[in-house]
Amino acid sequence: MISISTVGVLDKAMVVLGALEGSPRSLAELVGVTGLSRATAHRLAVALEAHGLVRRDDDGRFVLGLRLIGLGHAAAEAVRGWLDARPALAWLQERTGESVQLFVRDGDVRVCVESLEAPHELRTIVPVGARLPLDRGSAGRVLLAGAAGGSRAWVQSVAERQPGVASVSAPVVDATGHVVAAVSVSGPIDRTSRSPGRRYGDVVAEAAARISRSLR
Repeated sequence: MISISTVGVLDKAMVVLGALEGSPRSLAELVGVTGLSRATAHRLAVALEAHGLVRRDDDGRFVLGLRLIGLGHAAAEAVRGWLDARPALAWLQERTGESVQLFVRDGDVRVCVESLEAPHELRTIVPVGARLPLDRGSAGRVLLAGAAGGSRAWVQSVAERQPGVASVSAPVVDATGHVVAAVSVSGPIDRTSRSPGRRYGDVVAEAAARISRSLR
């Protein structure tokens, strides 16, 4: 196991939480997924359960705890413009018919802090909390450009991060002109085309501008 924080027990606890992110796990499954010893996996899972970060389902399997819901909302509310972004994102989703997201930068990655899925059966799904690279995808490039002191009205990408998917993103800026987030619309290339900016650039930029105005 790779140590990230140099605090071993914390790193191992995060491994346990990460293993539960996808589905419930029995103790044996938790051991298999994490590579931790049975005793360590059990001790950490029970300790996390005591803090409400892990709980048991009806079959006795470990699942993520309900306290994480409150922590997640608190973390999202700390993101500037998150609440103000919701109406603009809903407007953008209605105008485009595609999935829309709001990303912020967190160190070397971007994090999805809001996501609205398209009504189509074939659609882009980016869950809230997803951590994605900065160097691939239109939203990542918007955030990188903002950190470098420059930004464009919108940026498009085609099959850059994920095959068959295109996206268009625009920067959200605060009163000082700093890029604080990226608004993105994404969908299958079959619908968005290989020039998604022509179709969605203006409305994505307008949604980002609406959120930006709320920050001033």
